[in-house]
Amino acid sequence: EIRKVGLSHIPEDRLATGVSRSASVTDNLLMGKQRDKAFSGFAFHQRRSSIERYAEEVYERFDIRGAGIDTAVGSMSGGNMQKVVVAREFSFDSPVLIIAQPTRGVDVGAIEFIHTRIIEKRNAGCAILLCSADLDEVFRLSDRIITMYEGRITGEFRTSDITKEEIGWYMTGHREGKEAAKA
Repeated sequence: EIRKVGLSHIPEDRLATGVSRSASVTDNLLMGKQRDKAFSGFAFHQRRSSIERYAEEVYERFDIRGAGIDTAVGSMSGGNMQKVVVAREFSFDSPVLIIAQPTRGVDVGAIEFIHTRIIEKRNAGCAILLCSADLDEVFRLSDRIITMYEGRITGEFRTSDITKEEIGWYMTGHREGKEAAKA
């Protein structure tokens, strides 16, 4: 359903809702693309060949590391599982991308790789809604920050106009933010 309205989504918990651990890298990359003309048709051999070419190309482009495209995703590291999710969701070329905790529990190399891909998507004109508990990540990837406390918006800022400390005040419900930070 989200694809029909032009959204892609990288979920907060890759194990619960991001990947099928028992399925291969190929099968995970194809989730949501099963009906694409390139991957469906009458000739099984042609279909399988195009699926494998696609999976290999994405596997390489997103620097996914493992025993290959037939590897069960559940046997991979957290960072490589996350790269599978990122690769799949980025492949839809949706105009809007919702990303929750994109680098939670991944190694430094995977963090840098994922951040670079997110910045590339943003620079290509994709609207990105990023939800992250990592303020360094928020400041690195965001143009604007909206803070919330108990389900309510407490502030909206350009990243150049606010500090992490001030954001902390707004995140804890203190609307006076800047004034509280100065005290």
